[in-house]
Amino acid sequence: MKKFIETLKNIWKIEDLRQRLLITVLFVAIYRFGSFVVLPGINPVMLDKLQQQTSGGLLALLDMFSGGAFSNASIFALGIMPYISASIVMQLLAVAVPYFQKMQREGESGRKKISMYTRYLTVAILLFQAPSYLINLKMQSGAALASGISWPVFMIPATVILAAGSMFILWLGERITDKGIGNGISMIIMIGIIARLPQAFIQEVSSRFTAITGGGLVMFIVEIIILYAVVCASIVLVQGVRKIPVQYAKRVVGNKTYGGARQYIPLKLFAANVMPIIFAQALMFIPLTIVQFSAPENASWFVRSMLDHHSWTYNVIFALLIIAFTYFYTAITLNPTQMAEDMKRNNGFIPGVKPGKDTADFIDTVMSRITLPGSLFIAFIAVMPAFASLLNVQDAFSQFFGGTSLLILVGVVLDTLAQIESHLLMRHYDGLLSSGRIHGRGMAAY
Repeated sequence: MKKFIETLKNIWKIEDLRQRLLITVLFVAIYRFGSFVVLPGINPVMLDKLQQQTSGGLLALLDMFSGGAFSNASIFALGIMPYISASIVMQLLAVAVPYFQKMQREGESGRKKISMYTRYLTVAILLFQAPSYLINLKMQSGAALASGISWPVFMIPATVILAAGSMFILWLGERITDKGIGNGISMIIMIGIIARLPQAFIQEVSSRFTAITGGGLVMFIVEIIILYAVVCASIVLVQGVRKIPVQYAKRVVGNKTYGGARQYIPLKLFAANVMPIIFAQALMFIPLTIVQFSAPENASWFVRSMLDHHSWTYNVIFALLIIAFTYFYTAITLNPTQMAEDMKRNNGFIPGVKPGKDTADFIDTVMSRITLPGSLFIAFIAVMPAFASLLNVQDAFSQFFGGTSLLILVGVVLDTLAQIESHLLMRHYDGLLSSGRIHGRGMAAY
């Protein structure tokens, strides 16, 4: 405890770090305040059916990422997810389309162009998603609109407000990245997720001590121990790195000698982050949404089991998709051939491996071996909420046992702590830990 208090004092002593933390808190507070500002003309008391609709399925996930703004019909209802979708599309285009491949290799100017196109695509997605959200709002809570205002007239300004709200969230995230601590976009997603934790925790405690099958204090303790174990395992996964040694040959230019040092290529066990889960969820929910618009009660056993997010059929297929997408996303983000060429161009080589094709094959083999345990663990984390339901854990609280939410929470917290620790070490203060270093998703462990 004394070490922790001393660390807090050191953090406060560093003016730059103190300002960054205060700016981060300010922008986060603005984001949370906007999550409760309801669209003009909407009566928040009449949103019961919308909130009931967002209590499960894909809409519950979207509502969780928005910190409850989706079910509140807030000006921030669409959250940051349209930008995430646009970023995923641009990443895929940078792999499949030569024009974007060339742009990606142009350095800083290319990144600025890709960022600009990502924003344009985000606006296009928002102009489609905002009317869709408003149509669903009309179907679920049509009486919430103030009398004297027609829905066609209301939808035009409401679409602009929703689109502007999401772009404002994007602006807040970028300001946090530039002037605050941590990655702003990830921070906003984490705040949206963690905002639901207190309510979910209270509901879970209440159900354990009031329901007949709650299990009381013993089951609640078992539940917390399992949650703690999953969080610890996720931390190990996020920080896991396989290092490949690279030896650089000596070069003599004039009177100076270059190279000769040994460095390491860090290949992360969790290189794909949460992208495989997001891809798999999108693929699973699209056909299921189509089925729900038909007559699901007349559907076959297989279709009905796929509609149940806690069924074995759904979770087995979901896990297999995550494993497949983990290999796919790792393959498009890490190119062994390009890594081997860059290494050869800089007179580097892996000891015992010939430069060129043999080096690319060696890196590809290592990547395949470390991707397998990573993909299996990601799949296990993703289906943990289904296992939690077997212990009668409430749906709202079970989301924190795994899936995208847990991995985002762990990753963002580690990234933020790693940045704070780097500020402390640069000022010759002790880090956050008495031994070792904190390594986030974007930091290599050397």
